[in-house]
Amino acid sequence: MSTHDTKTTQRTVKLGSTGPEVFPLGLGCMGMSGMYGATDDAESVRAIQTAIDRGVTLLDTGDFYGMGHNELIVGRAIAGRREQVQISVKFGALRGPDGSWGGMDTRPAAVKNFLAYSLERLGVDVIDIYRPARLDPAVPIEDTIGAIADLVKAGYVRHIGLSEVGVETIRRAHSVHPIVDLQIEYSLASRSPEAEIFPVLAELGISATLYGVLSRGLLTGSKPKGPGDFRAYLPRFTGANKEKNEDAVDALQRFAHERGMTPGQLAIAWVLARQPAFIPVVGAKTVAQLEDALGALARPLSKEDVAAVESLVNISGERYGADQMKHLDSERQ
Repeated sequence: MSTHDTKTTQRTVKLGSTGPEVFPLGLGCMGMSGMYGATDDAESVRAIQTAIDRGVTLLDTGDFYGMGHNELIVGRAIAGRREQVQISVKFGALRGPDGSWGGMDTRPAAVKNFLAYSLERLGVDVIDIYRPARLDPAVPIEDTIGAIADLVKAGYVRHIGLSEVGVETIRRAHSVHPIVDLQIEYSLASRSPEAEIFPVLAELGISATLYGVLSRGLLTGSKPKGPGDFRAYLPRFTGANKEKNEDAVDALQRFAHERGMTPGQLAIAWVLARQPAFIPVVGAKTVAQLEDALGALARPLSKEDVAAVESLVNISGERYGADQMKHLDSERQ
């Protein structure tokens, strides 16, 4: 194991009242399978292994990222180091051979089928946190969680998580089996969970793994890189929103520069300051991006800095297009 300073000095955060202790930043691996433009498998493996060397323990993937490609990459990277990481897997999204989306399937038989393939691709005997990627409107959440609970009893899954679901679904799921964390988008640009969802998590003893903390690169000034980059179709990156948001991002970059931080570090440090009990999941595709993100841990923000950042950033546009927003249980009030 590496004895890098980050490992020896960093606190850990417990995932919920029943989950594992994890490093305060997680590594999101989705971008390593082409969702944000070209990738390099060797660099992806290096990034995951460097993260482990630096103390990162939570790796987040999905069985539908690159139609299994992502799990194969994670499996390669953790070979021989399984005991150093916790693997979080999302399942349930259906894909076509052309990469198209086919809805959700979280029936109990499908849950067990998806898990069998994930174990094989990852090269592991057990998955640490298993979660449906979205709510399947055709299947009661109790049935899905019950099926995962059976897999916990059988020793194939350690803990159960949720993703992008609202208050009622969280309560119903937690009544079947303890939930360790909800995965949900949260950033300077996406703060809606603060109103109702985060208070319920606190009440029930559930943690959160927070993705999109850089708002898909928006907060760092990153731009879509062609038609294969799905950000080209998101409201915040297009039309009038694009111009307004570029002004806000320029202000954020100046603020970061004045404090000797990169915009990415500032965005991550803001989340750590606002939600110290939760885990930001940072989607680094390269070692350089990973090192930049880890730098946020050494630069905590004061309350005054947090307030100043919030006054600078007012992002225009929804986080997804209207059709996708309609299907997000977490956005139903």
